[in-house]
Amino acid sequence: MTSLTMIARVTDGLPLAASVQEDEKSGRDLQHYQSQAKQLCRKLNAQSPERCTLEAGDMSFHYLIAQDVCYLFLCEASFAKRLAFAYLDDLRGEFHDRYGRKVAAVTRPYSFIEFDTYIQKTKKSFVDSRARRNFGSINTELQDVQRIMVANIEEVLQRGESLSALDTKASNLTSLSKKYRSDAKYLNTRSTYAKVAAVSVFFITLIIYVRFWWL
Repeated sequence: MTSLTMIARVTDGLPLAASVQEDEKSGRDLQHYQSQAKQLCRKLNAQSPERCTLEAGDMSFHYLIAQDVCYLFLCEASFAKRLAFAYLDDLRGEFHDRYGRKVAAVTRPYSFIEFDTYIQKTKKSFVDSRARRNFGSINTELQDVQRIMVANIEEVLQRGESLSALDTKASNLTSLSKKYRSDAKYLNTRSTYAKVAAVSVFFITLIIYVRFWWL
């Protein structure tokens, strides 16, 4: 399985730790993905979505931001999103416990490269077939993956569109969708009332007719 894990500081995109696993049989250009990952980390800022998935063909970048640190994972698009974010959340907790107080002070890239050992061990446990079978039982606040924004890596990197702008568009679409559902519900309610009123008028007219003409 081809994968890339990168941890970077959000303020300047400085890489703090990384781990690479290349599958030669896949024929994928991992250096290209590494370049994209670095570009993406440099584009992130305080307004960027805290969790996001960026599609890159048959691969996907998943990232989460916490305490001014970005945790990014590149994997095959078929890999379960819930597992990907549970994996990133695990890295977040361990990395913050070990290096949280040192992140702001470092100036050298990959200052915490020794964290690669933990990355590899943790990734193996999440990629393992037993984890794939049992991922439904993972108890994590990241289970609601449907709310995580999805975008295309080319839109963000080549077109220069910021993630915060994409997030705003997604929020606007969500608001419009909610408004549409609300308006549709209102119109349906009015339609129901109109039908009830029409039936009521018919029966009242019928009663009046019977009363005055047959009694």
